[in-house]
Amino acid sequence: MYDAVIVGAGPAGLSAALVLGRCRRTVLVCDSGSYRNGASQGLHGFLTRDGTHPAELRRIGREQLAPYAVVIRRALVTDARREDDHFEVTLAGGERAWGRKLLLATGLVDKMPAIAGLEELYGTSVHHCPYCDGWEHRDKPIAVYGPGGSGLKLAHTLRRWTSDLVLCTDGPAQLSAEDAALLARHGVVVRTERIERLQGQNGRLERIVFGDGQSLARSAMFVKTGQAQRSDLAEKLGCVVSPEVGVQKEGKFEETNVKGVFVAGDASKDLLLAIVAASEGAKAAFRINCELQDEDLGLQSSE
Repeated sequence: MYDAVIVGAGPAGLSAALVLGRCRRTVLVCDSGSYRNGASQGLHGFLTRDGTHPAELRRIGREQLAPYAVVIRRALVTDARREDDHFEVTLAGGERAWGRKLLLATGLVDKMPAIAGLEELYGTSVHHCPYCDGWEHRDKPIAVYGPGGSGLKLAHTLRRWTSDLVLCTDGPAQLSAEDAALLARHGVVVRTERIERLQGQNGRLERIVFGDGQSLARSAMFVKTGQAQRSDLAEKLGCVVSPEVGVQKEGKFEETNVKGVFVAGDASKDLLLAIVAASEGAKAAFRINCELQDEDLGLQSSE
């Protein structure tokens, strides 16, 4: 029986494991091997680690967990359920493990548009987050991809990084007259043609080719297509989950509505930055240790 089982081994999960390990708690971290930033060439906005490859950050994290009572398993968790005062998780292959507390750091999966050529460019010149990757494409010609009117806010945000912006709606632009006028006033061109494919070399976007044969030279594209939960464990456990907020948090220390279950990182759809995910993991670990401490003393958990 572990003190805590952590599902997910990105910044949130590893950060939580570090705090709990230093509290002399026994911890199992289950690492599925799939990560939202798996295609990224560098992690940004993370103090002391700006530009570090995500795989290198994970390597450092695992290395720094070595002195503590933390077990890391490369395993996908396929099921989880509550058993009296603890939780049982089932790993792919049927193996089971048990923990007094459960932290879901399972993250999100970005929905990618079905555009030919995009996969080869993703992570190098096709991105989702301007805070993560906008600086690398500053002052260059950038496209924003957002069907209908979904890319409007992203287009306005990207004006911080470049004045050469084109919003591609991949079909009719569902924009109000006011929104269209605001874009035009700030020099953002709207292209409504259907996109046939992206062209580029060595991961670098060169042009967008439309269905009518026209093309548009661009050096990067940022897409607004939404995300989905990577795991259904939260729903299986009875946590409140919605497309808008992800796994709903019920307290200031990453608690969910299910006692003993915590969520940290992108799964809760808070601010989707790696450094924020790490912070949420630390907060969850603090609360987990406090609850375990009170239970060890036979007390009701304090706020």
